[in-house]
Amino acid sequence: MSATSLHRALVLHRRALGDTSLLIEAFVMGRGRLAAVARGARGGKGRRAALLQPFQPLWLGLAGRGEVRTLTGVEAADCAFALAGQTLACAFYLNELLLRLLPREEPQDALFAFYHAALTRLSLAPEPDSVLRHFELHLLAELGYGATLDRECDHVTPIRPEGAYWFDEAHGGLRPAAPETQEMRLAGTTLLALARGEDLTTLAARREARWLSRRLLAPHLGSRPLRSRELYRQWLGVRTPARATPQMTEEFST
Repeated sequence: MSATSLHRALVLHRRALGDTSLLIEAFVMGRGRLAAVARGARGGKGRRAALLQPFQPLWLGLAGRGEVRTLTGVEAADCAFALAGQTLACAFYLNELLLRLLPREEPQDALFAFYHAALTRLSLAPEPDSVLRHFELHLLAELGYGATLDRECDHVTPIRPEGAYWFDEAHGGLRPAAPETQEMRLAGTTLLALARGEDLTTLAARREARWLSRRLLAPHLGSRPLRSRELYRQWLGVRTPARATPQMTEEFST
């Protein structure tokens, strides 16, 4: 393959197609999310099936103009991300968000770079909550659904670090929390850390940020549950450092 025919990519999901082929969903630089058939990838002694896994940076050759492209070649672009156990389950969650929310065939190169950076951070970070929350917020912002977390609902009054707030879902913004507020109270320090891309350093901050991100994502994800959350619950119950297998990559999302 010539250099001009290759595209940087990461596989989001794959499943068997017929007896010997694979159908993959990939996030591709310059192309966005697209589907492609890897014909014969599961047959013979080729390396394509081993390479066409999530979390393996790739160079892909693609042909065709229809809804499903044809894979003409695949090469490793770098070493696979070192993910296992909790971080592997979290990485599958990122993939499922992209599969559910990214439109097809719309280039999202800034988001691709942020996704690659998030996988790098997951492979290095013992505590993944900050990585997940910042990715969720960045994804929503890139899709045009960004939340203002350093200002109140009026988009003028700044969030105070010492303040406490509640999320007004009807208006999609933050309001000061009165003592009798029944909603989750969000600390100003948590909101500012999210707005600035800083790490969440306390259990309380991670709990508040998780609650808020689920509220922000819910209108866009719909009622169908995320399979990757079940995978994460299984990790919590088993605590095994399993690495990705073909079965996992085919079962975590449909």
